[in-house]
Amino acid sequence: MKKIFFTVTNDLNYDQRMIRICTSLSKNNWDVTLIGRKRKNSQPLENQFFKQKRLSVFFQKGPLFYLEFNLRLFFFLLKKSDLICSIDLDTLPSGYFAAKMRNKQLVFDAHEYFQEVPEVVNRPFIQKIWKIIANVFIPKVKGAYTVCESLKKVFSKKYNIKFEVIRNLPFSKKTYFKTKESQKKILLYQGALNDGRGLEEMIEVMPKLENCELWLAGEGDLSKKLREQSYKIGVDDRVKFLGMILPEQLVEITAKADIGLNLLKNKGLNYYFSLANKTFDYIQAGIPAIHIDFPEYRIINQKYKIGVLIPDLSQESILSGVSSLIQEDYYHSIQRNCIEAAKELTWENEEKKLLNFYNQFI
Repeated sequence: MKKIFFTVTNDLNYDQRMIRICTSLSKNNWDVTLIGRKRKNSQPLENQFFKQKRLSVFFQKGPLFYLEFNLRLFFFLLKKSDLICSIDLDTLPSGYFAAKMRNKQLVFDAHEYFQEVPEVVNRPFIQKIWKIIANVFIPKVKGAYTVCESLKKVFSKKYNIKFEVIRNLPFSKKTYFKTKESQKKILLYQGALNDGRGLEEMIEVMPKLENCELWLAGEGDLSKKLREQSYKIGVDDRVKFLGMILPEQLVEITAKADIGLNLLKNKGLNYYFSLANKTFDYIQAGIPAIHIDFPEYRIINQKYKIGVLIPDLSQESILSGVSSLIQEDYYHSIQRNCIEAAKELTWENEEKKLLNFYNQFI
């Protein structure tokens, strides 16, 4: 049985992509350990099919966090394994040096265009450092994959190595929950409450959507600001902050919603070329969604017609998107498309690509 280490810097309980990947490999004769960080407020680890390890750090953010975490991770990765997979740039240096020292193979999983995330794009010096890390280490990995065709094309050309595509598809769901908790239309956003996600704009438009509730499933840098905003403009009774939700609970919450939200600002190529987990979670739950008109969402909507696209985050565009989907006949037509698309867009189908990728290292 081959042993593999996966490395991330986040909380293991909420990383749906890594839970899927590690579960699939564990069920197919890989000895898998997923390594992440331990935060001050981390909840006990959920039981999984694979091993899990949290590394404690003194620094919680900034350059010192990344330096400390990579040092601790490097020494952990010196333990016996056959393969190391670094997830994104923030764990790639330690993965490279550990693999080099132990003469092991290193692969790279690019969840996002790390040096193009909004938190980095607006800080030229920090962005330059991440670009250097990418240019130095990515061309040296033995295999690589990412989440969509757009990023595959960018990365393959930029780093002159072959990237595969393994999308963030959810496990198939056999039934669709639909227990209404409110007579109002429920608009759901799931994911981090971070900059550039259209959350401030969505709250700002809520006074004009009197028959709607907005559910926000997640926490992030804007958590406090968004709560204050909803209170200030008098919609705090219709904006529900659900907090951090475990994946199995999120499935049920998502299916109770009427409309999914995936609204992004063009604040860097990471957002522009994204293909977010929530896209497929909404489809699997059988709920139409409003997506920003970026390349990957345009492609998937042209093929399956699973929602509506809006050109920007103006109040007019958001209101237009909601208005079109609350028309009953149109809504049910899109919902039927989601249910049909959900049969194809499942992790059970996508994991075949994952297993083919890793089988080359056996």
